[in-house]
Amino acid sequence: MADYDRIGNTKGPETSASEFSLQQGWQSDRRGPVRWIWSHTLRHKLFIVGVLFGAFSNAALAAVVPILVGQAFDAVSASPADLGVLGRAALLIAVSQIVRGGLQLIRNFSAEVIGQRMERDTREELYTSLIGKSMAFHDLQPTGDVMARATNDVREVNFMFNPGLNLVIGSANFLFMPIFIAPSIHPQLIFTPLLYLAAYVISVGAYLRQLNPAAQQVRDAFGHMNAVLAEAIEGVETVKAAAQEQRESNRFLRAVTGWRDAYVIQRDIEAFFIPLLLLGLVQAAGLLHSLLLFRAGTIAVGDVVAFNGLLLLFGFPTFAAQWAYSRVASGVASARRILELINAHTNLDQNLEGYSGDMEGTVTLENVSFCYRPPGDACPSEPALENITFRALPGQTIAIVGQTGSGKSSIAKLINRTYDADTGSILIDGVDVRDWNLEALRQQISIIEQDIFLFSRSVAENIAFGRPDATQDEIEKAARAAQAHSFITSFKDGYQTMVGERGVTLSGGQRQRIALARAFLTNPRILILDDSTSAIDSATEDRIQRAIEQAGADRTMFLITHRLSQIRRAAQIVVMRRGQVAAMGTHDQLMVESQAYRNIFARYEN
Repeated sequence: MADYDRIGNTKGPETSASEFSLQQGWQSDRRGPVRWIWSHTLRHKLFIVGVLFGAFSNAALAAVVPILVGQAFDAVSASPADLGVLGRAALLIAVSQIVRGGLQLIRNFSAEVIGQRMERDTREELYTSLIGKSMAFHDLQPTGDVMARATNDVREVNFMFNPGLNLVIGSANFLFMPIFIAPSIHPQLIFTPLLYLAAYVISVGAYLRQLNPAAQQVRDAFGHMNAVLAEAIEGVETVKAAAQEQRESNRFLRAVTGWRDAYVIQRDIEAFFIPLLLLGLVQAAGLLHSLLLFRAGTIAVGDVVAFNGLLLLFGFPTFAAQWAYSRVASGVASARRILELINAHTNLDQNLEGYSGDMEGTVTLENVSFCYRPPGDACPSEPALENITFRALPGQTIAIVGQTGSGKSSIAKLINRTYDADTGSILIDGVDVRDWNLEALRQQISIIEQDIFLFSRSVAENIAFGRPDATQDEIEKAARAAQAHSFITSFKDGYQTMVGERGVTLSGGQRQRIALARAFLTNPRILILDDSTSAIDSATEDRIQRAIEQAGADRTMFLITHRLSQIRRAAQIVVMRRGQVAAMGTHDQLMVESQAYRNIFARYEN
């Protein structure tokens, strides 16, 4: 089996991030969540400038107001009142705030564009990564948690930009304006805002050290809750059959409670936000300091008003940061979870430089052993397959029989390299499957399993899934060969009939015949039927069997089945028992030589 390590870890120097590397127009920096976010952000340089310029100009024009108010206050306090200064101050305030509103629009628009594009690009990158991952990856990941990362976590990355980083950047500029302007009123007045800035940075740093792990816990708990929900919905038939609705409801309630508790912990941390206390202290200290300077006659009353108005600018970063930093922390936590999926490694790779010729269909297994196991664990005492050796020639039909759990389906998954063998080798036309270009290998092998998956698309689209360029005539020809044309045309919309998710609007036999038509249309060199006619009646099976024999006349075919009529017709029969080959030969030979085969035959004959 592929030496796959669960998301977030990498095992071995030969691992790669995906089984198939699909084409993208650019490559993000995936060495960490912050680097990854930054690489995405740098794609939108014009809008970065819009955010930075809008944030600075917003703060600068906001700082103009208390200065002009102080001048107006001095003009009104003068004897006689200077109405010209008062009018000019009022006009400048009005004009500056109109301009400020326009620049705020630029900042908010730029931040929103970055956030929306980040969400779009992240969805594309994550989906491209997920669709390229190996089955070893997908076997181990809870579907609900993957969906939570692909939907809610991606959305959190958007919110991290707007309003999160938008407010953080905007409020940061407000922190510096009092420091820049206060010395122009009086040099001593710089000390109060400087002390506040230092205390603010220290307290926010401590706040973030507590907030970041709490935000990560919230995202993980949310993913777990979705995994529990998805599992219950996917297995709802089993839940109802066992009358376990209450038990599953309680299980989901525990998951919801865990998410709620993690969220409450995060909110408790947010509530204990020290800068709110510091804001009150700095405003009191600033008022006291400015009044002392006024009493000493070093500044005017308008300067007192202007300086304390400047200190009011600290209110925006203080109140906004309490919420904005929470959005940023959640966004970084979500980015980390998304990146864990993207960076999850497997040593199954596309092998772009590998062999990609046309198959003849010779399949050779040499001392193949394989076991299913969690990453890093040793093989169990009874592996799925052990020392399997046999050979199939082009155009030959091989039947693989055995009791449930004997390893029949595992052989099929090794032939098309869904998994890699632990030891031994599997050769197709003399070339190890590891040395084949993976796409070329799988395009020439079709596996039809008992559990058929159909997409929520039309019947025609499902049949043509492996060959999207197929014509309607080719689709119908394949459907006729699979004995599916008659029931398809009985539908109101015929081949354009929409199939429900996983084919729930069709019977089991109908699904299997559509899957057979899909296989016939792709015209594979190796065809593997894994109990693919189990839901089909005997009369239909006979017609399909004749079609399969015609289709398999020039290709290698593996039949994993309990149907005795199919087993008898195989050129060679491989009898599996506890992951090992118990016997091989024709039907007549095995009836004489193999007790294991006679037992299987007798069991299904009775």
